[in-house]
Amino acid sequence: MTMIAANIPVPLLPLPHLGAMLRRWRRLHRVKQADLAERLGVVQSTISRWEAGTQQIEAVECARIEALLGARLDTAADQMLATLVNENPRQMHLVCDLTHRLLACSASRSQQFQLAATELIGRSLWPYATEQVVAAETALANSDWRESPLAMPIEFHTGDNGSAVVPIRPSLCRWTRLVLSDGTATRLVETLAA
Repeated sequence: MTMIAANIPVPLLPLPHLGAMLRRWRRLHRVKQADLAERLGVVQSTISRWEAGTQQIEAVECARIEALLGARLDTAADQMLATLVNENPRQMHLVCDLTHRLLACSASRSQQFQLAATELIGRSLWPYATEQVVAAETALANSDWRESPLAMPIEFHTGDNGSAVVPIRPSLCRWTRLVLSDGTATRLVETLAA
């Protein structure tokens, strides 16, 4: 368990079925299982079992996969998405859908933070999750949110996290999954109503 500022325990980030995400990434990039296995330091049959969901992924391999599948704003189009979020007047931010690393943040959202947004960019916001965010993330892990290219936005009510660093107040929240040019996914997080 991780503790947020108010000493509220937050469970470790529930990882989705990484095997399905690996298969999607591999097909999108036209990479053979053997080539991916070499890149990740395993044998081809291990990739096959991961993709089929018949073998659990160990922590070391999980970190390598997260580095491979984590969202990066590498292209001009992806950087424009970040600019649109940064310049939006509404309270919103953009995170990596897999790791919750902050990628972009509107000024109205960053004004709520105790740290400058530039200090939080690249850091996971998961340690600041509320119970409701944890429950919503757990529900995503058991759905086709990350496998479906047509995942619908979800809305839910969240409570207070008791953090001054990255405060979350009771509000209606919307998550929208957006796929970047390299096939990795981001999540637009919006506060709809406080």
